[in-house]
Amino acid sequence: MNRKLLVAPALIGMATLSLAGCGSGGGSGDGGRAIVVGTTDTFQMSKDNPAPFDPATGYDIGSWNIFNNTYQMLLRLPRSGTEPQPEAAKECHFTDSQGEQYRCTLRSGLTFSNGDKITSEDVKFSIDRMIKINDPNGPASLLSNVDKVETPDPSTVVFHLTGPDSTFPFKLSTPAAAIVDGQAYEATKIHPGYSVIGSGPYELKSFSAGKSAVFVKNPHYKGTIKLNNSKIELRFFTTAKAMQTALTKGDIDVMSRTMTPEQVSDLSDGSNSQIKLTEAPGTEIRYLVFNTADPTVKQLAVRKAVANLVDRQSLTKDVYQHTTTPLYSMVPQSITGHTNSFFDAYGDEPNLARARQYLDSANIDTPVPLTLSYTTNHYGEATKAEFELLKNQLESGGLFKVTLQGVSDWDAYKAAYRAHKYQVFGMGWFPDFPDPDNYLAPFLGKDDFLNLAYVNTRIRDQIIPSTRQKTQRSSAVQDFEQAQKLIADDVPLLPLWQGKQYIAARSDITGTEWALNASSTTQFWELGRGVSAE
Repeated sequence: MNRKLLVAPALIGMATLSLAGCGSGGGSGDGGRAIVVGTTDTFQMSKDNPAPFDPATGYDIGSWNIFNNTYQMLLRLPRSGTEPQPEAAKECHFTDSQGEQYRCTLRSGLTFSNGDKITSEDVKFSIDRMIKINDPNGPASLLSNVDKVETPDPSTVVFHLTGPDSTFPFKLSTPAAAIVDGQAYEATKIHPGYSVIGSGPYELKSFSAGKSAVFVKNPHYKGTIKLNNSKIELRFFTTAKAMQTALTKGDIDVMSRTMTPEQVSDLSDGSNSQIKLTEAPGTEIRYLVFNTADPTVKQLAVRKAVANLVDRQSLTKDVYQHTTTPLYSMVPQSITGHTNSFFDAYGDEPNLARARQYLDSANIDTPVPLTLSYTTNHYGEATKAEFELLKNQLESGGLFKVTLQGVSDWDAYKAAYRAHKYQVFGMGWFPDFPDPDNYLAPFLGKDDFLNLAYVNTRIRDQIIPSTRQKTQRSSAVQDFEQAQKLIADDVPLLPLWQGKQYIAARSDITGTEWALNASSTTQFWELGRGVSAE
């Protein structure tokens, strides 16, 4: 089905700004030497997450970094362009004009990393398994409109949808549709531990919690990806400072997640010829979530008062040093269909008088006690300073008395917000695919991943289904704009800022301009080793 995606072309394939000397060379002649990538992401088995490397349980940027490099999907987004391309499939298409039936034909000779052959039954097993397990921390909601999956022969799989969905090919390009081995994974239980059995370009060779993970080229891989290296070591750091020190010393070759604004500023001056910084537009967003089941937060006047007091310009300047830009909608500026709905409703600058008026009109006593919760490490070290500034902004006029609650355990944080234990909490979003639908449906559609108490039936039951029927996405813009206005009116979510993408590397590392995709996950295969700058 022909489809035009609503996203600026510069976002697919990083519009690179090289701020120091670039490496050269093809990058494939690494002689088996690992390219070492630093990260502050953590992977730890816990009561809340006993299976960190099972696609059914992971729906965050760190997990998807692993999944996208080790598992294979039927489709994938190419370097440039906006149409999903065949990957494990050799061809896919809608078979009806309504967009309710989608058929894929598999490539021949597909094999899992353990040597098991892949057939259409494995694809069906994987989709059915994702839906049946429906892990609260997983991406099963992306497949909520799958009615049934059929396998007429070993190389053909047919998806029957409950309604039209022009975004379905994009969903098949995400780890929600990762193909797992039906002989090694259980149909209704998660796959505990750190093992990965996939058919992606890499296999996980070893894992040491808190230290490193080693990925080697999968000899069984058959797909469209060309690897520019044969081994990647993902090395874990507890702080961004330690990660940068390792990069400066040459102990690691690359770092991306998560650099502090100060590090970006430091690296951008180009004073170290051995390190290059690549910058690109990003589609990451940061936002606040209001728990409308809470007696205080359920009052619309409270939420609107907060919306009138938040100073996004100060957040992006004073905390993030212009590495982010203010955001006035849940749909970011780079996606066509974006509208500045919160700017239109609440303005660009804090308005204490209007905030007070909202509270007075609702007979709400001030200062209003409010607890803001945030994850201390998952989104980077600057989050603490961000929430300290938000506290000051809300308290400055005497309308709120804010308590901050920082939570270090990411799995515990997710479990708590889904259980409605927080009044207001901070979240980030890295899109599954660059379409306006993916900035609305995961939060406000059926089976939303946040488990919001708030429900907007107009968005959930009318706007989202209606826009998915439109294969020419430009015709859905008016509906998307209406949804953004409704969010600004009710304030269940409060957008704060939109991020840029950064990756720093030693000067002999090539491919950094392609290494981060539109979802900000690191495509290991793009990294190669060339010639060091002198």
